[in-house]
Amino acid sequence: MGTSSAFTVGLLNALYVLADLNPSKMTLAKRAIHIEQDLIGEVVGSQDQVTSAFGGFNRIDFISKFPLQIKVTPIAKTPRLVELESCLMLFFTGFPRTASEMAKTQIERVNENREILHRFCEMVNEGIQILMGKGELTDFGKLLNEAWILKRQLSDRVSTDYIDYIYMSAISAGAVGGKLLGAGGGGFMLFFVKPELQPAVRERLSSLLYVPFKFEDKGSEVIFRD
Repeated sequence: MGTSSAFTVGLLNALYVLADLNPSKMTLAKRAIHIEQDLIGEVVGSQDQVTSAFGGFNRIDFISKFPLQIKVTPIAKTPRLVELESCLMLFFTGFPRTASEMAKTQIERVNENREILHRFCEMVNEGIQILMGKGELTDFGKLLNEAWILKRQLSDRVSTDYIDYIYMSAISAGAVGGKLLGAGGGGFMLFFVKPELQPAVRERLSSLLYVPFKFEDKGSEVIFRD
């Protein structure tokens, strides 16, 4: 869910406002990355900070690390995004985890997982094409399924027998695809399920906490200022 990055971005935004400053969303993102990675020394990525700062659907390209250059390209709003929102279900697995610990095991295997990581990059364009096109939206669910199968190969700590059981239970009840959010090991699991099949999936996963949600497109913002 990107909670640590969302907290860092939100705290930074509040501190900037207290100092009578109005930072850009890119400034918030880059400063949050600096705090988490350089000052705290967490083994975390950079995508959550950017997503928390900007909000909405974006293609995020990381151009360079030194100096840090990031390109954020918004994906135009279309009725397909509303349809996609109606097809997504979020469940809490019941297992919290420390993202940095999970990410560390994957970073250690970057070289041997290079082919998988390249495939993930290819999926970005495929996902955008599905959302911007007129074909079957279920193809997005199939893309999630492929991504999950590949993600499980990044490290033996990404999934567990119980998480695999949750995933297969949802699939057997009608989900097209899904994946754990974040580094893996626990946390929240997202599924693509056609609306008419969602009651069956909720019933099958009745032991898990179902979390309704809606897309947000404003990013970090100060909602109250006295």
